[in-house]
Amino acid sequence: MERAPHGARRPGSNTTRQAVSEQQQISIEKELRKSYLEYSLSVIIGRAIPDVRDGLKPVHRRIMFAQHELGNAYNRPHKKSARIVGDVIGKYHPHGDSAVYDAIVRMAQEFSMRDPLVDGQGNFGSIDGDAAAAMRYTEVRMSRLAGEFIADIEKETVDFRPNYDNTLLEPVVLPTRVPNLLLNGSTGIAVGMATNIPPHNLGELCNALLHLLDDDACTIDDLMDHVKGPDFPTGGFVYAGQGLVDAYTTGRGTVKVRGKVEIEERKKGFQAIVIREIPYGLNKSSLVEKIAALVNERRIDGVADLRDESDRKGIRVVIDLKRGTIPDIVVNALYKYTPLESSYGINMLAVVDNRPQLLDLKSALSHFLEHRREIIIRRTRYDLRKAEARAHILEGLRIALDNIDEVVALIRASATPQEAKDRLMQRFGLSEAQSQAILDMRLQRLTNLEHEKLLDEYRELLKKIEYFRSILENIEVLRQVMREEFTEIRDTYATKRRTEVLMDELEGIAIEDLIPDDDVVITLSRRGYIKRTTLDNYQQQRRGGKGIAGLHTSDDDFVQEFLTTTNHQYLLLFTNHGKMHQLKVHQVAEGSRTAKGVHIANLLPLEKDEWVTTVLSVREFAEDRFFLFVTKRGMVKRSSASLYARARKGGLIAVGLRDDDELIMVREIHNDDHVVLTTGGGMAIRFACPDVRPMGRSATGVKGVALSGDDRVVACAVLPGDDTSTEIMSISSNGYGKRTRIELYRLQSRGGKGVKNFRVTPKTGDVIGAMPVRDDEALVLLTSTNKIIRMSVDEVRSVGRATMGVMLVRLDEGAIVVGFDRVDEREVVEESAPAQSSEQKTAPEGGDAGTEGTAG
Repeated sequence: MERAPHGARRPGSNTTRQAVSEQQQISIEKELRKSYLEYSLSVIIGRAIPDVRDGLKPVHRRIMFAQHELGNAYNRPHKKSARIVGDVIGKYHPHGDSAVYDAIVRMAQEFSMRDPLVDGQGNFGSIDGDAAAAMRYTEVRMSRLAGEFIADIEKETVDFRPNYDNTLLEPVVLPTRVPNLLLNGSTGIAVGMATNIPPHNLGELCNALLHLLDDDACTIDDLMDHVKGPDFPTGGFVYAGQGLVDAYTTGRGTVKVRGKVEIEERKKGFQAIVIREIPYGLNKSSLVEKIAALVNERRIDGVADLRDESDRKGIRVVIDLKRGTIPDIVVNALYKYTPLESSYGINMLAVVDNRPQLLDLKSALSHFLEHRREIIIRRTRYDLRKAEARAHILEGLRIALDNIDEVVALIRASATPQEAKDRLMQRFGLSEAQSQAILDMRLQRLTNLEHEKLLDEYRELLKKIEYFRSILENIEVLRQVMREEFTEIRDTYATKRRTEVLMDELEGIAIEDLIPDDDVVITLSRRGYIKRTTLDNYQQQRRGGKGIAGLHTSDDDFVQEFLTTTNHQYLLLFTNHGKMHQLKVHQVAEGSRTAKGVHIANLLPLEKDEWVTTVLSVREFAEDRFFLFVTKRGMVKRSSASLYARARKGGLIAVGLRDDDELIMVREIHNDDHVVLTTGGGMAIRFACPDVRPMGRSATGVKGVALSGDDRVVACAVLPGDDTSTEIMSISSNGYGKRTRIELYRLQSRGGKGVKNFRVTPKTGDVIGAMPVRDDEALVLLTSTNKIIRMSVDEVRSVGRATMGVMLVRLDEGAIVVGFDRVDEREVVEESAPAQSSEQKTAPEGGDAGTEGTAG
């Protein structure tokens, strides 16, 4: 058994039991809670949340006080930033040098502080996020406004406390004459709470303080008549809506802020958008990168070039637009998709009496008023004490001068200065301070001129003493002093508002309000190039004309879809796979009459072997409205339009298809309508809409017509069942066409072979389509050589069913008719001259297009 070392006590001895009994039992939970609360309070009070009185966090207060101690005022030469940082961390702020220097940099940045408190010399970073130069390269001094934060600090206006090592004293708060909490705002994240106070305009704040000083019972609404809203150093717009009212009345709220843009006119009809101001706190370079990414992703269309031309004179981001682009639409997209419009959350949290408190506008201003009132009272007491002390000395000197011969004799008769002092006190009833002042007085003060100066100073001091006492005794005099101070600060330092306050809500621009609901033409080529062009670009011509060029395509491409519509309608694009994609008509890129357009793949996520086969435009998706789907193999389906209102990003299934079938067209249909299906072989069938019951989106449908051999459905005409005035216009590929009265097509049940519609011969070519027409309408035809011709419907002869009609257009060699549509003839200006060829006459360039029907 081991023995205990010499002198050691075994466990269980009296000494060990006594030590154990002296230990205290504590709760770990309570100790952690206590320690964490102390830590939280330290972060809130000593680091992250500003004081309501001077609006400063400790690091900013110590930076300003250290510069004051160094005499680094606005009218003195700059000092190295490293020297300021060294003094701050060595004397008052025991933290890292980078934290202090970062605070100095921010106080010097004009885009961060509404009114900078540091006058910097050198590179202090940029609004693009560039870092400041190292502290050894930059120089700083207090700004002129910062001097108002330190003014009167030597007059015992604020309390001082020991610094971190008890070797120096630092101010608890600065005796600022500036309402800095609201002037420059503050942002900070503490433990479990945060503050985000926006900057404001100094002139407006001073006016509000003057109003509150005159009427302490005023409401927040009264103060908001003076404080219009935040005034950010980067300018822009801010919406003074309910969010701002909530922020000023409760301390919390959210406001919308926007950058400011201008529209510049360039040569040859081009335009450019110039961003001049951006929201507060936004990195300009990241904004430019975001805009560039959106342009590349085609979420912002119509942009030709993007560049940053900003310099020291200000921000200038230029967005050049393509010809014909509506600038307001691009501006709307910038506000919608980029941080050029953002929300600013206001949380007016500050330290009040060493406790964090949420402030409204009135309480924030009231606390500052109370701070100034206390500062002025303490300053006045200091001045009064100094004035009374000086007046006391001057009173003794006046007595000495009145009795100068006796005083001189008394002093000459004294053996020591102390004896002279005692004898003066005894002879004239002077105090020790007065006697010492007489002994220290220079002989030149005995002249008559000096005597008068002394008396003038004494009389002036008496007036000051009376004034100081009136400030302390009369509240109205005190208010007048405060009023003069705020007026002086406003007149000296206030600048014009930079952020424009909008009283109307900042809403996205309604694109439909910017684009007139004009008739337009949508053209889609077989290879998928789509464009929008104004209908006015296609002049009406007589039957038999050669037409004008309508679309520039390659030799192996031709126009597939051609429809008239209006800019505000929805464009439904149905593919051969039975899918539907949805766009607004105005979203289709604008192009001139002969432009090729943009590929549909830039607008829709199509598969490799998928293409758009038919296009339909509608204005609304009502539940009692129906779409009729027709496939190449003669299948038909009726579905409610409401099923197609919400298209997914990748499209949605519009109709179920068999493996050997394709969707060829879609028409809007009503319950009393009749349907006429036309085949390429010249057959047609007419049946009533109720023969096709309503089905779901993914249904395949039912048989509409029985096809013979390799015949296929090429067109579907939908017309009211009681309509007898409408005629069916049928057109063949070789340019032949005819009108046939609708009563010649007998009503049948769906699923039959139908009746003869068109006498198909090698001369006429197969039927490419058919549609109902009226005499007051015009017809627009397109050829495979991309020629367009317009004519009146009444120029085409009305004949029977089993005929081939008349020639409608003279085709170039090898050309065929590939599409046609109808428009209202009343909207077309009649051409009185004979038709001219496209080589002889050109039409003006136009904008974008859209339509309601398709053919072929």
